[in-house]
Amino acid sequence: MSSTTDARPASHPRFLEPASLALIAPLCIVGAIIGVQLIVTLGITANTSLIGALAGMALARIPLAAFARYRSVHVQNLAQSAISAATFGAGNALMLPIGIPFVMGRSDLILPLLAGVFLAMLLDGYLLYRTFDSDVFPADAAWPPGAAAAEAIRAGDEGGRKAAVLGVGVLVGIVGNWFAGIPMSAFGVAFIGNIWALTMFGVGLLLRGYSSALFSGLLPGGDIAKAYIPHGMMVGAGLVALVQVTLLILKREQGGGGAHRTPAEVRRSLGFGAIGYVVIALLIALLGGLWAEMSWPMLLLFLAYAAFAALVHEVIVGLAAMHSGWFPAFAVALITLVIGILIGFPPVALALLVGFSAATGPAFADMGYDLKAGYMLRGMGRDAGFERDGRRQQLLAAMFAFVVAGVVVLIAYPGFFAANLVPPVDRVYVATIQAGASWQVAESLLLWAIPGAIIQFLGGPRRQLGVLLSTGLLIAFPIAGWAVLAGIVCRLAWERFAGAEGMEVFGAGVIAGDSLFAFFHSGWRALTK
Repeated sequence: MSSTTDARPASHPRFLEPASLALIAPLCIVGAIIGVQLIVTLGITANTSLIGALAGMALARIPLAAFARYRSVHVQNLAQSAISAATFGAGNALMLPIGIPFVMGRSDLILPLLAGVFLAMLLDGYLLYRTFDSDVFPADAAWPPGAAAAEAIRAGDEGGRKAAVLGVGVLVGIVGNWFAGIPMSAFGVAFIGNIWALTMFGVGLLLRGYSSALFSGLLPGGDIAKAYIPHGMMVGAGLVALVQVTLLILKREQGGGGAHRTPAEVRRSLGFGAIGYVVIALLIALLGGLWAEMSWPMLLLFLAYAAFAALVHEVIVGLAAMHSGWFPAFAVALITLVIGILIGFPPVALALLVGFSAATGPAFADMGYDLKAGYMLRGMGRDAGFERDGRRQQLLAAMFAFVVAGVVVLIAYPGFFAANLVPPVDRVYVATIQAGASWQVAESLLLWAIPGAIIQFLGGPRRQLGVLLSTGLLIAFPIAGWAVLAGIVCRLAWERFAGAEGMEVFGAGVIAGDSLFAFFHSGWRALTK
């Protein structure tokens, strides 16, 4: 069977073509509604990427000429990119931040913050587009959900043995989640990602999950989170990761390692991002009335810290997502908040700060997943012109999705807030602001930043050991740790006895099956809650 993947068109399908828009626009509306509903009822946002791809595949099976265009894997890629961007954008980047001032009783700050985080979301996605396929965020890195989406689309197009292997993986993912409640994405990612990074991720998950038993005699209640150990580890690992990223983008052009994005392009992009975040932070400060509540030196410090935190948040979330498919966006925003409390920002500034920080990262990571899927479907960059054109079309689809997400949230939030429905993590942020932080917390952050920094330094920029260990420590989900480590053992056995052929396709199938089950299951729970 010839595949449309191999029979590459002369030019990439256009996002603005009527046929593409007819598929993508309704998907964006549905994706945004799903994102808002899930984030306020369950506190999570499901990955809807495969839903967009399946919609394109299903329409392509209708024997009418009007639907023939949807057989293109590249149109399906645009569809999965758009619905995913709408879901993460509406839920994580918009609805979550604006719930913070509502919980604080400052509804007057909702619209100023919404304007700021909307712009931050657009900048977030654009910066990943400008830094993807570089030494910092290489296209050949794992980006597991993106790889899973690409393999699912490719298997549906090509059929044959690959489709069978993918189908087995999908079945394993569904069965494992349905009957055992195991997060099978954590199992599947072990077949795709960096083994070193994922091992540290799994170890971190287990240490956090069983900390009460392991450290009961050393810490009050044995809770490493209440001692701010994971947060300190991430501070140290994140700062070293930032230095490592800085060294990569300061390399000479010939040191780019074959990446299509040169270090100079990445420098310009991140410089533009830094300026953009300062401008957005200034807009939020002005609209939120911070100029009347803070001295000029404190206001300038707020602008500098907010922009710096946004960039660091972006880098940490992007690196974690690239290697593991998981990203600790909520927890990293909490770290930003705790440090802001220690600096001495007033409560209103802290609410705007953590909302701004939480909005940066999710769209960045999601864009990485989608560009990875497109990169695989377009032939892994063999045709540079076709690859560049495809990325531009994906960017347009994502930006359209972000705008749709903004409109949906603007219309939907009054009703949800009137029913007192806000993302659960918003109450954690507000409780943290009201409780404040002590110098004991600062000492813990500084103390545990040291081992985090050392581990990150020893692992180097390609393995990201410190960031991934800290990511695991920030997530209270021990069964996911067992799933990751079990997947690594199965991967090593597969490579030992059968070679590497089919391994990544199977892992992609497991992630796809887990994502599909989680999407429909969480959607049902949200509707019946």
